[in-house]
Amino acid sequence: MRKAILSIAILGILCSANVSAQTETSGREKVYRATHTKVTELKHTKLKVNFDYQKEQMNGEEWLTASPYFYATNELTLDAKGMLIHEVALDNNGKKSPLKYEYKDDILKITLDKTYQRNQDYTVYIKYTSRPNEVKQQGSMAINDEKGLYFINAQGKDPNTPTQIWTQGETESSSAWFPTIDKPNQKTTQEIYMTVPDKYVTLSNGLMKDSKKESNGLRTDHWVMDKRHSTYLFFMGVGEYAVVKDKWKNIPVDYYIEKEYEPYAKQIYGNTPEMIDFFSKKLNYDYPWAKYAQISGRDYVSGAMENTTATLHGSDILQKPGQLIDENTWEDTIAHELFHHWFGDLVTAESWSNLTVNESFANYSEYLWNEYKYGKDQADYHLMTDVNNYLHNPTDFNKNLVRFNYESREDVFDLVTYQKGGGILNMLRNYLGDDAFFAGMNDYLKTNEYQNAEAHQLRLSFEKVSGKDLNWFFNQWYFGNGNPKINYTSTFEPVKKQVAVTINQTQEKPFEFPLAIDVYDNGKPKRYNVWVNAESKNTFSFDVSKAPDLVNINADGVLLAEITDTKTPEQNLMQFTNSKEFKSRYLALNGIKDQAGKSPAVVKLLAAALKDPFFRVRIKALNLIDLTNPEQMKALGAEVEKLASNDPKTLTQAAAITALGKTKDKKYLPLFEKGVNAVSNAVKGSSLSALLSIDPSKASNLADKIDMKGASDELRAQLLPIIVKNKITSQIENIAPLATFYPFIKFQNPELGKAAEDGFNWIMTSDNLKATESITKIAGYAKNQMADNPQAKMMMVQMLKDGLSKKMELLKQNPQNAACINKQIDVINKAIENYK
Repeated sequence: MRKAILSIAILGILCSANVSAQTETSGREKVYRATHTKVTELKHTKLKVNFDYQKEQMNGEEWLTASPYFYATNELTLDAKGMLIHEVALDNNGKKSPLKYEYKDDILKITLDKTYQRNQDYTVYIKYTSRPNEVKQQGSMAINDEKGLYFINAQGKDPNTPTQIWTQGETESSSAWFPTIDKPNQKTTQEIYMTVPDKYVTLSNGLMKDSKKESNGLRTDHWVMDKRHSTYLFFMGVGEYAVVKDKWKNIPVDYYIEKEYEPYAKQIYGNTPEMIDFFSKKLNYDYPWAKYAQISGRDYVSGAMENTTATLHGSDILQKPGQLIDENTWEDTIAHELFHHWFGDLVTAESWSNLTVNESFANYSEYLWNEYKYGKDQADYHLMTDVNNYLHNPTDFNKNLVRFNYESREDVFDLVTYQKGGGILNMLRNYLGDDAFFAGMNDYLKTNEYQNAEAHQLRLSFEKVSGKDLNWFFNQWYFGNGNPKINYTSTFEPVKKQVAVTINQTQEKPFEFPLAIDVYDNGKPKRYNVWVNAESKNTFSFDVSKAPDLVNINADGVLLAEITDTKTPEQNLMQFTNSKEFKSRYLALNGIKDQAGKSPAVVKLLAAALKDPFFRVRIKALNLIDLTNPEQMKALGAEVEKLASNDPKTLTQAAAITALGKTKDKKYLPLFEKGVNAVSNAVKGSSLSALLSIDPSKASNLADKIDMKGASDELRAQLLPIIVKNKITSQIENIAPLATFYPFIKFQNPELGKAAEDGFNWIMTSDNLKATESITKIAGYAKNQMADNPQAKMMMVQMLKDGLSKKMELLKQNPQNAACINKQIDVINKAIENYK
């Protein structure tokens, strides 16, 4: 599962808004969440289904083969949410014998015909109707709805939305569309017969064995999965998709894509075979399944889901050349879901408490792919962004990575399991070394393949391979919480010609860890790798010729910690120019953000950063540069102009154009006018913004040139004031991601916040159903991502109520449009109700 994170920027705003540390569940007693007791062992699940598009229901027949797990029993207990149960029988080679059953509170208890012994198989037949709209479950930060089975535009009333069906099983929602034991430690083979209108294609787990035309324009596809996997990974997808074929070795790799995006399928998904090859080699374990397919679903309730052999992505994966030339924003997610096919699907978490063995690895696979494909700087940038996301959310500090006392199973889908977990694996890799780290992963996979496992088994595999005791590491990082909070001092002893560096840990419980320290002697660094004991103070002495110019701790950027330090512009320049590691360079550059004009070293550092080989560093420098400052223009202007025209990365070109645009110098007009016609959305957006700062009258003619769907936060923020000020109606729906959060944005950026507020009011005083629905949908995601933040929830509810008042006033003024406006009022009311 890849979470539907609203955005790093917005999440940071939600976390840092003026909110108390009190959590929604404060004061409640938390329950110990034991791993589900296995009374029954599922063996095979056979389904025959067809769909009622008018009622948004599914008619199903199931043949469930199972046996007692260990102890003899005459009962079978299944999860079955929101269903109608029509018939339950024992199936003996096709002969059905009715069985007694009780169905209440979403639990189906079946009395078998006799007491069965361990490994004595039986097959139960169940005829049922799945009614997903009757399912009542809470969403989470990762999954904002849990109906299990979703009908999208089922009656075809919306001409702008395709008709689709898709399923979402994680965490325990597969039981909304077939009776099962809906726990991660249950694995079974499966087959599904899906009867659908012939115009639609289908996708499920495993391989399609047969496809047969039926009467009345229908067709039945038979999908078979012959390897065991967990029930939450079962999947069905139905819709009008183009299927673009690819392969890895002899394994089919298919991309199910909406037909409008078919020409771009290979640009979006095309690295998948290379990813499969890379991960197979890195893990020394070939991709273990019969095929790999990827599909997207409209109105998806999360980011993406690793259904075995049939990954489902949210529709944000659908991108066009203007976006793709800048960056395939979904490539990390493609890697993440693929990697789950080893960590999550092949070996599955024993319980949700141990979700780390699924999601932390999938998170870290993004690092591995970036490192292989785009270099270590890109991987380190990605990891730094992820870890900062965790570090800047104080409510996560006290959560163990492995935790058995959560309020809801959905709670473990958070920044600790994903972002912090990925950073923890990077530290473990650094400590063990690459050979032992990847050999340990291989041992874990081979030891537990097609089974379930937990963090203890992970530790045992790494210990078995490396010969090292890792309890100290796992006790701190897996079964403990928090992270080091560090400051440091250094003292030069001229007689001994030594510098003493003292590492202070200020958090309540000290950690132990390896630490890289660079000591700069005569302008050049020397790397020392030391061991910090679990004490509040650790002092290390190093030989130097004189008082060191600079001490840089965590110089390799590996330690997951909050580090407080202060460096002069000259020290930041020295650190930048002498550091090979991305994070040290980036932090040095970030360290001068408030020091412009105070030292020539600042300009020198910016000049060096503009020539950095990694484009994210160049972009950071461009964001810091102020070309209205004559000194900076003289030293840096020519290089910025060069980057604006010729940088190989369009995102860097866009940042350079933005830097030039702030000068409002008409000599750049030809550059801006050319940029407005570029393929790149980022270049277009920056050029448009720069052009309009000089000539605002061109706004209405130019703003439609940019495809804002799926635009980056930076581009949205840049264009929002232009769109709102000029009331560019064609873009009104696209401003919703920022307009929804105006109360929070105002805390950090009052100017942007005011534009976002004006945008929200514009939407709420306009008769625009799509834009209003966008606001309420994003508000729904936000509710689950601010679970520990009651004040933020109150602010959101107040904003929605203000919007509701404006819609009511709009209805009074426009009674002739009552039908559409009432729909908007309904969706806002539902959004408010969702927060209760």
